[in-house]
This record gives sequence, structure tokens and C-alpha cells, in this order.
Amino acid sequence: MPAIRQHLLIEGRVQGVGFRYAAFQRATALGLSGWVRNLPGGRVEALIEGEEASVNAMIAWCQKGPAFAQVRLVRVNPAPDSPPSEGFSIR
Repeated sequence: MPAIRQHLLIEGRVQGVGFRYAAFQRATALGLSGWVRNLPGGRVEALIEGEEASVNAMIAWCQKGPAFAQVRLVRVNPAPDSPPSEGFSIR
């Protein structure tokens, strides 16, 4: 199955509570490539790439959010035209 890529913007109380690290762990467990970083205003941005089922599982995890994150909204857009990532990183 070909790899797909999604660009996520996660809004809610997600900064300063370990969300980036939790997302890193989840994405790594799902075998995804990409990155996750904090943005101003309590938002998190991520670029994820991998098999469609794994990408969809990551999006569902972000939409539900870990209990401590209180994720309110996940916007899924086509990914920016950046080169594919190797592994998954926190920025």
C-alpha cells in the first residue's frame, strides 16, 4: 500500500503537558515518519507519513487526545511540499 502524508493542526490545551512526546511515542509505535512541534497559542503542528491505516490511526488518536491534552480540534490538510522524513522527530 502506498504511503500517504497528512499535515495536522491540533488545537486545545496541548502544550506544556507532554503532548509532543506522547505524539512522538504513538507515531513511532505506528511506524510513521514525520515531525511534531509546538506552535504559539496552545497549538501543535505535525506532519505524518506512512501507510493509510497507520496515518488514520494517528489522526484518530489526536482527535481523541490523551487525557491530559484536552484536544479540541484537529484540522487535517494536504501536507506541505516538504521532503519525506526519516523516522519521526520532535521539533
